[in-house]
Amino acid sequence: MQHAVGSPLPPPHRPGQVPHAGWASAAHHPGPHPGAAQGPAPVSPPPGFPPPTGAVPPAPPRSPAPQPPVAQPPAPQPAVAPPAPDTTGHVPLPPGGPVGVPTAPPAPAAVPDPVTTTLAVLLIGPAGAGKTSVAKYWAEHRRVPTAHISLDDVREWVRSGFADPQSGWNDNSEAQYRLARRTCGFAARNFLANGISCILDDAVFPDRPVVGLGGWKRHVGPGLLPVVLLPGLDIVLDRNAERTGNRRLTDEEVARIHGRMAGWYGSGLPIIDNSQLDVPATARVLDEVLARAIASPPTW
Repeated sequence: MQHAVGSPLPPPHRPGQVPHAGWASAAHHPGPHPGAAQGPAPVSPPPGFPPPTGAVPPAPPRSPAPQPPVAQPPAPQPAVAPPAPDTTGHVPLPPGGPVGVPTAPPAPAAVPDPVTTTLAVLLIGPAGAGKTSVAKYWAEHRRVPTAHISLDDVREWVRSGFADPQSGWNDNSEAQYRLARRTCGFAARNFLANGISCILDDAVFPDRPVVGLGGWKRHVGPGLLPVVLLPGLDIVLDRNAERTGNRRLTDEEVARIHGRMAGWYGSGLPIIDNSQLDVPATARVLDEVLARAIASPPTW
């Protein structure tokens, strides 16, 4: 709506508000404000006559001033990513070529340490193989509490009425052997239950089930690790010759026992030939054998 020069714009109409009377009349009667001074209305000359002298010809109607075009906001430009740095993560890229994605090396498999693991070991071998000496040394040099249990020592607890196997294997010697083995098994289980490892030594024959591994497994438990100590026959004969008392056997008996012990070859049990090893070196080899046995227990 066009208003005369000098006329204020009407205030915006608000819902529920009655416009002022003056604004309403001005809206229905366009023209000068009623309060403004008004002169006589100009008279236009008849057609064909010039306008009177001094008369100011009416100004031609003015076209509305052209409005400047509304400036449109510039179209958003896609963001330009900054140039990639010369590093990927924490790995610097050398000039001239890409670098493969770094991969962490595979974690090494945990190797069981038989020196600090609580376990039960059964050291098998013929008379003169060095079972007792190796077992005692191994138990004394571990970093965890370890007990050495010798079946021969337990058998010799019986003083009166001792059934000496050198006098012949009979019902009495077999009964005392069973009793000694069961006693050693109970002792081993008691040590293990209290966090103390143990190593037992016995001349277990592969061809005689009555004194075989089944009894040891039944008394100690399935976690028992058997290892065979089997040097050459000449070594066994020399060591047996140094013995005294009822621990010393005849050469014939030693040779017979050694031949029967050869039946452990092919059984799947680990065998240590300590013919050229002293006691400390044999104990170190025993640790290596036990580490493999702990990782992959033998079937027996």
